Amino acid sequence: MGSVTNLLFHPLSNAIMTILTGVTTIYWITTFIAGDLFGDAGADSDLHGADVDTDVDANGDDVSGDKTFLQKALEFVNIGKVPFMVVYSAFKFIAWIITLTSSVFLGLGSWGWKSVIILIPVFIVAYFITRYATKPLIKVYDAMGYNGEEPQELLGRIARMRSTISGDTIGAAEVKIQSDVIRINVRSKTGESIAYDAEVMIAGESFDKKFYLVVPDINLSNIV
Repeated sequence: MGSVTNLLFHPLSNAIMTILTGVTTIYWITTFIAGDLFGDAGADSDLHGADVDTDVDANGDDVSGDKTFLQKALEFVNIGKVPFMVVYSAFKFIAWIITLTSSVFLGLGSWGWKSVIILIPVFIVAYFITRYATKPLIKVYDAMGYNGEEPQELLGRIARMRSTISGDTIGAAEVKIQSDVIRINVRSKTGESIAYDAEVMIAGESFDKKFYLVVPDINLSNIV
């Protein structure tokens, strides 16, 4: 028993992956108990309308209709065809197994804290393996009628600015839907300046559906 515990938590690379995998295990146990195993398993929400960019430049200088590198990377491992948390859990489990195995065959116990370096190639290898490990699940979720996460309507929701915008400048804002925080491209509807961290209401979207139009949110706390 002692040797197993030592393998799980020594060296540092093993400890990190064991803890991360343990957190994921707790998540799935909680989800199973809550009876929502196949419900809100995904953290990515497909949204009606304007593009959602999870990697927006804070200055808002580059808003492209093309898919970002992050979106392509997520699609490569079948996210959208399989719920995000399922793919993410598979990735962490695979990375955990590879980390434990490499620590034995490469003798990482003597590396000390430097053993975390091994996680870089481990994550790369696990990323590619995850693509093929989750492929069988595509048919399973397709048979269940899974077509990606339920679409969410953003118009009328309150968001928080993550950049300062004015005039025709396009910036970033974050809107919270249930437990998910989603970053979107936004522009001031009236052209007035809106400061970083200000609360805004999503009042419309551009004709080309590349960004949302926002106005300052008016409430009792910000009325002078």
